[in-house]
Amino acid sequence: MARNKQLFLTSYRVHNLKKFDNTGEDMEDQISIGTIGLIKAIESYRPNKGTKLATFAARCIENEILMHLRSLKKTRKDVSLHDPIGTDREGNEITLIDILGSEADDVIKEVDLKIEKSKIYRNLDILDDREKEVVVGRFGLDTGGRADAAEIAKELGISRSYVSRIEKRALMKLYYEFYKAKQ
Repeated sequence: MARNKQLFLTSYRVHNLKKFDNTGEDMEDQISIGTIGLIKAIESYRPNKGTKLATFAARCIENEILMHLRSLKKTRKDVSLHDPIGTDREGNEITLIDILGSEADDVIKEVDLKIEKSKIYRNLDILDDREKEVVVGRFGLDTGGRADAAEIAKELGISRSYVSRIEKRALMKLYYEFYKAKQ
């Protein structure tokens, strides 16, 4: 009995996959995803709800495959700077990095810097107002122009050594916030 049920469910799963033939995805991958849907269906099936197991399982299998296809669609939109986007007059491949007109390392460093700055901006709210002023001024987060401790001290009307202590305290707070986020 259990063997017949297993054969029925396997053939049913494969039969349901025929509607996804035109997606270009590997059939074995779809069978695996459908199996996950089937397992979820069996685990969550409630006979007292008035639905047949086959109907419920078909819906779960289809939903699981659709979710998988949607996630693939999202990742296909990702673009690498090194992906070919065409050819030049001589037939050489052109990549995004070529069009940007900059060395690859410079572009990567610039992107990494922007990512790090955005992380800092997201965590600035853990600093008090004075700490924010010092960090933003010292590292040029608002203007891109960095100020030294003496300039900030003059602007805030405090000593240069006090600016350094504030900066150190603020950077430690940010460091611990980043450390917490990685765990």
